[in-house]
Amino acid sequence: MRQFFVLIHRYTGLVLALFLILAGVTGMFIAFYDELEKAFHPAFRLVEPHPGQTKISAVALAGLLQARYPEAMFNRINLHQAAGESTSFYLQPRPGNKTGLVNDEIFVDPYTGQVLAERKWGDISQGSINLLPFLYRLHFSLALDKTGRWVLGIVALIWTLDCFIGACLTFPSSPRRASVRSQSKSHSWLTRWWKAWKVRWQGGAAKVNFDLHRAGGLWLWAMLFVFAWSSVAFNLRDVYYPVMGAVFAKQHFGEDIPRLPKPLIKPTLDVNAALITGRALMQKVSVAHAFSIHYETKIYYDAGKGTYTYIVNSSRDVSEQSSNTAVMFNADSGQQLAVYLPTGEAAGDTVTQWLLALHTAKVWGLPMQIFVSAMGLGVVGLTVTGVRIWLKKRRSRRLVRQLRRPER
Repeated sequence: MRQFFVLIHRYTGLVLALFLILAGVTGMFIAFYDELEKAFHPAFRLVEPHPGQTKISAVALAGLLQARYPEAMFNRINLHQAAGESTSFYLQPRPGNKTGLVNDEIFVDPYTGQVLAERKWGDISQGSINLLPFLYRLHFSLALDKTGRWVLGIVALIWTLDCFIGACLTFPSSPRRASVRSQSKSHSWLTRWWKAWKVRWQGGAAKVNFDLHRAGGLWLWAMLFVFAWSSVAFNLRDVYYPVMGAVFAKQHFGEDIPRLPKPLIKPTLDVNAALITGRALMQKVSVAHAFSIHYETKIYYDAGKGTYTYIVNSSRDVSEQSSNTAVMFNADSGQQLAVYLPTGEAAGDTVTQWLLALHTAKVWGLPMQIFVSAMGLGVVGLTVTGVRIWLKKRRSRRLVRQLRRPER
């Protein structure tokens, strides 16, 4: 059985190698996505305060921009305007627009309403303006959108299973198979396993490489599992949620609301009225569930279902960097339809929120960003050392076959 697991681990690693290296390298940069964007593109990511002028609200900016982009819909409005930063908008094609949008992300000066830049998010053909978004697309979908997400979802699922196989292979052999010398010392199982956590720095290049792979995998195992299983959550939801649902409870946030026969383009509540309604509903929810609201994040309109979703950062979120507390309501009547509380309501949602926040470095600030970035390098290192182990054993097997080959 152990030899079978060795074969599974070996060839699984070879199949996943390129995917894991790509994910590790791109993940190193994505951990600092916003910081790198501001450093590379300060002209449109950063703004100087205008003396005597107050910021134009994000909703008002969306109204101003709608006349300039009549072919688009401003269905998602980022309400949180950080000091010194431009306000960004993601556009969606208006129903009936068969040509699509030239650009779908706009950056605006919140003091003047001036459009600073626009881009087709992730389209590397536009040049360096899309470098970070393109790396993001590579990381999450191989820059192949739905097909790439599906492929990486399968890769993540295999990686998750291989995490357990790899861990099992580090366990010490049973006493029956252990050497007579080791049996005579009567070492405990944990004592013998502790050797797998160490690197024999004086053992030669091959042993160092093997130990780095084995010990590195053990020391990083917990975070490797977080990356693998949360990647399934991102890319293969049809697998992740049934598995989690078999163990943990989960909230159903608007999943049972049917889609309308045709999109509702002009609901009774415009975005200003919807914002007032969302704030009032969220205030009631916060009182009923005893949590505090830190700041509002976004309001999203789903024309297909005729609903608004109002999202805030609250004490139920895993950190002030992650905003997922939400209320959904009917876009015509304002009737509350669903509430989502990231933590403390359903164990499955709490676990999922922590997994996703750890993967995206949305907790514990800069130290976590550095750690996640370093983990990207760790994934690359484990992959490379694993391939080197395979190459060495492959050469050894070839040499043995050559020596056994009868002379003619």
